[in-house]
Amino acid sequence: MNIFAKKPTAKETLRESKREMANATRGIEREITTLQLKEKKLVAEIKRTAKTGNEAATKILARQLIRLRQQIAKLQSSRAQMRGIATHTQAMSAQSSVAVGMKGASKAMEAMNKQMAPAKQAKVILEFQKQSAQMDITTEMMSDAIDDALDNDEAEDETEELTNQVHFINCCRGFV
Repeated sequence: MNIFAKKPTAKETLRESKREMANATRGIEREITTLQLKEKKLVAEIKRTAKTGNEAATKILARQLIRLRQQIAKLQSSRAQMRGIATHTQAMSAQSSVAVGMKGASKAMEAMNKQMAPAKQAKVILEFQKQSAQMDITTEMMSDAIDDALDNDEAEDETEELTNQVHFINCCRGFV
């Protein structure tokens, strides 16, 4: 045992557990396949001995077949349990990840709540409203002043032009 070895993290432990479960499941599946092949051979042998009429040998082989099928059933049950354990382990890991995420979110919310003192926020909002209203008034005054300056020049020019047109029309009538 290495006393200087670092303790594995939960993620590393989960990865190792998954690897071990997968290896064990593959081993069980190989064993099931092997036993199923033996079962087929045994069934063929039972048929051969039954054709020869040897009842004692047939009964012994039948018992072996029953035990073999029971063993296959037990291995299949073990494989299902291994898969269930792997799924359960994965679910626990997911729950752990969610818990870590919630812990981080609660810390962030706590920090935000500390920054957002209600009285302080209300004061900031009131100041913003005051400055916004003042800016609106200033903008409106500037807009009116610009409109007045531009409108007078244009109005005077248009007035002068209309007056000239009227004089021109009146002058032209006199010549006709």
